[in-house]
Amino acid sequence: MASTTISTSNDGKEPELRKSLGAWQVALYGLGSMLGAGIYALVGKAAGTLGNAIWLAFLAAMVVAMLTGLSYACVGSRYARAGGAAYVTHRALKRPWLSYVVGLCVTMSGLTSMATGSQAMAETLGRGLNMELPVKLVAIFIVLLVGLVIYRGIRESMWLNILCTGVEAVGLLFIIAVGMRFWGGVDYMETPVAQPGEETGNAILMMLVLQGAVLMFFSFIGFEDILNISEEVKNPERNVPIGLLSAMVVATMIYMAVAITAVSVIPWQELSESKAPLMEVAKKAAPWFNNIDTVYIGITLFAIGNTALLNYIMGSRLLYGMSRQGLLPPVLGKVHHKRRTPHVAIMVLFVVVTGLILSGNVKALAESTVLLLLMVFTMVNISLLVLKLRPGEPRGGFEVPLVVPILGALVCLILIAVRVQAAWTSADPQSHVAPLVALAIVVVSLGLFFLLKPFKAMTEGD
Repeated sequence: MASTTISTSNDGKEPELRKSLGAWQVALYGLGSMLGAGIYALVGKAAGTLGNAIWLAFLAAMVVAMLTGLSYACVGSRYARAGGAAYVTHRALKRPWLSYVVGLCVTMSGLTSMATGSQAMAETLGRGLNMELPVKLVAIFIVLLVGLVIYRGIRESMWLNILCTGVEAVGLLFIIAVGMRFWGGVDYMETPVAQPGEETGNAILMMLVLQGAVLMFFSFIGFEDILNISEEVKNPERNVPIGLLSAMVVATMIYMAVAITAVSVIPWQELSESKAPLMEVAKKAAPWFNNIDTVYIGITLFAIGNTALLNYIMGSRLLYGMSRQGLLPPVLGKVHHKRRTPHVAIMVLFVVVTGLILSGNVKALAESTVLLLLMVFTMVNISLLVLKLRPGEPRGGFEVPLVVPILGALVCLILIAVRVQAAWTSADPQSHVAPLVALAIVVVSLGLFFLLKPFKAMTEGD
């Protein structure tokens, strides 16, 4: 892997991040962001909705996610900036307050993922060791270790990501490998709802696929983080879209194969009621594998740890980028003279995440992050549409037709409506809080913008 230091030979100017990542590192970064512990639970939930046809939900979700993924690939190809969504929103719409809100929403999603993930990792570690651990203290220590790796350099961070992503992928590929002999033994179009007639049956299947797609869409969240490391990518107009789209395609293939394997090995009715559906699949498909529970606890630790790592990288680069754009204090844009990493942003994130962990109440924040990200996706799609229609804007190495950001924005708005409706009608009172928390974060972000007044106006040429 290439060196990741920052060039300092720029005539006395502040050092900038050196472009050092290739397409395969970008792809593994995106794949690591998408593959995670969530897939182990989502398969069971999807089986309850779609039965044996859960593979269709992953396929439909990929099509839906790919619309926004194509927009992000185009944006990354045109504008390789660490500020990511915040930068492109300002460039398109010329509203610093809107860019500020977009940036803080993305940051908050990363912070809550780090806080919840580190605590989940601490709890999982305690179960694996059969010990009572001080969860909050262990979680803070985990965040500290991750922060030290990121502080040391993007090269070390990427190697750790490659290791964790490899372990995650091996766990899923193992399930596919041992379960392939069960393929073909069930009707892969069987759903929980009886289909009395062909037309009615097709309509019911379509409705179920859409419901499953909404659920599975969230297994693809993570590709958007690539935009925030695009400033460190060599030849970004080529490597960002290749890496991003490759990650989405590979994730889809793995997800669909896992889904087919799961319903082939265990009836969907049992999967939907299992608390650890893929664990049950592995046990039945590989009864000869002793201590498989312990192995999958280890895989879960790598998956959760990788999520924390990648969100930490994303958050630090986003704060760095927003600072360089004038939306946050200049100190957050400082780069360490030796390590050549945004060390101040890394330290600030550690302090904030530690506060979230100690507060002990991040569940509502975590549940609101999906809504926040969907809002950000909508803004990026709209921004790309505006930029594509504006004369004089640079073209990237990867362009999409106008219909892509239009459909991407519409789909995200529909998903927001579905998510809010599901939250309000849920039997769980805690679910009702998520939309209100998301709205509160937006309002607080606006208040902070007008209270703190960013340090300099961003310019179109930034």
